[in-house]
Amino acid sequence: MRVLGVDPGLTRCGLGVVEGEPGRQLRLVATDVVRTPSNDDVGQRLMVLEQELEEWLATHRPDAVAVERIFSQHNLRTVMGTAQAGAIALLCAARRGVPVGVHTPSEVKAAVTGSGSAGKAQVTAMVSRLLRLADPPRPADSADALALAICHLWRGTAQQRLAQSWVAQSRLATSRLASAGRAGSAS
Repeated sequence: MRVLGVDPGLTRCGLGVVEGEPGRQLRLVATDVVRTPSNDDVGQRLMVLEQELEEWLATHRPDAVAVERIFSQHNLRTVMGTAQAGAIALLCAARRGVPVGVHTPSEVKAAVTGSGSAGKAQVTAMVSRLLRLADPPRPADSADALALAICHLWRGTAQQRLAQSWVAQSRLATSRLASAGRAGSAS
């Protein structure tokens, strides 16, 4: 499975593609950070993000996209830019029919390091170790995007399998109830 991780931000948006499966060696496909000048118009900055995300989706053809869930921050302007950048990632994935997983920062940290309160240095170190990188990914937005992709590979696929199993069990139960109802009305 191939996952595009997106660490949303209006000034710096981390992108990282990881390939793998739970229990198997992970492989770094690509990583980068899209930067937009803070003095540019917000609409123009969002269009740059959209164009870059579309290009990444076309080039790397991920099976899923993992986006960081926006959490409350003290700086409303930062929250708004982050939310807008995250929305662009969701829109681009939806346009192509690519499933999206949204993960909280603590969920990502826990998946990658084992601790939901791990610091950026710990996350970067574990991403480097898991992907067998000689040098840590820089800047931190790049490492965070890769951590999101890894989290989704490990947690998202398990959640998806559980959801699919639940749907299959629900359909089976509905079918059995319908059959029992038809058999009861025939007597």
